[in-house]
Amino acid sequence: MPAPLFETLSGIPVQPLYTPEDVKPGLEERLGKPGQFPFTRGLHPEMYRTRVWTMRQFAGFGTAEHTNQRFHYLLAQGMTGLSTAFDMPTLMGYDPDHAMALGEVGREGVAISTLEDMEILFRGIPLDQVTTSMTINAPAIVLLAMYVAVAEEQGIPPEKLGGTVQADMLKEFIAQKEWICPPRPSVKICVDMIEWCAEHMPKWNSISISGYHIREAGATAVQELAFTIADGIGYVEECIKRGMDVDAFAQRLSFFWDVHNDFFEEIAKFRAGRRIWAKLMRDRFQAKNPRSWMLRTHAQTAGVSLTAQQPLNNVARVAIQALAAVLGGTQSLHTNSMDETLALPTEEAATVALRTQQIIAHETGVTNVVDPFGGSYFLEALTDRMEEEAMEYLRRIDAMGGIIQAVEQGFPQKEIADSAYRFQMQVEEGRRTIVGVNRFGGEEEVSIPVLKIDPEIERRQIERVRAVRARRDAARWERAMGDLRDACMSDKNLVPFVLDAVRAYATLGEISDVFREAYGVYREPAVF
Repeated sequence: MPAPLFETLSGIPVQPLYTPEDVKPGLEERLGKPGQFPFTRGLHPEMYRTRVWTMRQFAGFGTAEHTNQRFHYLLAQGMTGLSTAFDMPTLMGYDPDHAMALGEVGREGVAISTLEDMEILFRGIPLDQVTTSMTINAPAIVLLAMYVAVAEEQGIPPEKLGGTVQADMLKEFIAQKEWICPPRPSVKICVDMIEWCAEHMPKWNSISISGYHIREAGATAVQELAFTIADGIGYVEECIKRGMDVDAFAQRLSFFWDVHNDFFEEIAKFRAGRRIWAKLMRDRFQAKNPRSWMLRTHAQTAGVSLTAQQPLNNVARVAIQALAAVLGGTQSLHTNSMDETLALPTEEAATVALRTQQIIAHETGVTNVVDPFGGSYFLEALTDRMEEEAMEYLRRIDAMGGIIQAVEQGFPQKEIADSAYRFQMQVEEGRRTIVGVNRFGGEEEVSIPVLKIDPEIERRQIERVRAVRARRDAARWERAMGDLRDACMSDKNLVPFVLDAVRAYATLGEISDVFREAYGVYREPAVF
């Protein structure tokens, strides 16, 4: 076997032993106390002693009825927050009867085409008693409007709604590649949501600035940390340019980290991220409210680390990653299911994933002490190193004129591609071990049950959206769509106009087509 790599997944060299000499002077200042600047040790004085993190399980498949049933099942199992996965046509802003949707409806998430679908999705779920996360980006403004409209029908005003809409378009151009319009109008729509939510939805996280997809695309932990915070800087700058007071919106910005297999590096990433963001918000952007300095985060175990080979091993991977997220101080957590490399999760696999969080919370004792690894020579040295390397990336991005310009030049995209290539070569050369893949492979493959999507779902979803189009008030629809088109040609905030279109039962695809007409369709330039 090749010699093992004594370095983190980010390539940071790891010594055989750490002593006080490996920790830079000034540790107490860099640490602070939990709940105080710079929040290295956590956002709250007692962290999980007072309340454990929100346990979310990503759920969505088939039609709104199917996912509504799964929501009710998971809530009955002790899940404390909803997390919604949408199918590819919904993510890309297409209706189910569009040619681009063929074969994809309901397959990797729930199909949501109109307000009627959203009404069914949350049937029997009081929206003022749960928090809901929606993993949607290019058409996020449409899903946000649908959620507000469903709440209105339940008699719940926007100010009582809690949750998050992902809406982070910069990371789409960097990593996930699900877009409608070019970067600048896409960011404008994001800022519209941040502005509207700051005024009307004070409990709502108007954006989830997401490192998860950056990491899943092949970034290192350092790159995930740097590019995600750079995206956050970009949104803050655009909001300030619009004339918004930083303390009016910064408290509801949220983040989303991937949690990979390198246990200590992941813990260090959470701690370094909070410290970097606190300094940036206080010193660079002059935020006065300490809540504006807090990097509040959701986390999800690393889907890219799971293997189709020996899938039962994924239970162990997920447990270790979830423990790292908790020791890192996350506010919310999703644990992947063992079968997610094969299909959408079965109920049994999703339950095991949820039970993993509950075991960590209630059986391990790690919630008894705030930041239990704080002061570890290795962890503190690694946290400092993560901060330093991430800050070097941020300085390079600032020199380019900011993250939007960096994305347009393809800088983060190329950095991620290079790191993904290096990692794959290490695996293929045997210098990094993936258990059950390039070492310790079994002769017999273990098969596990997988969730299968009935092809009839697509036909039924097409029938439903066509029925909605046929019976809606045509005059009201035409008026709302015309107003939205006019608004897109102005500097007006688009949220009220999308809300009117949604209430008139305009489809997600129709509203997205207005954006395509107004702003153009983005085609990614080739970057080598």
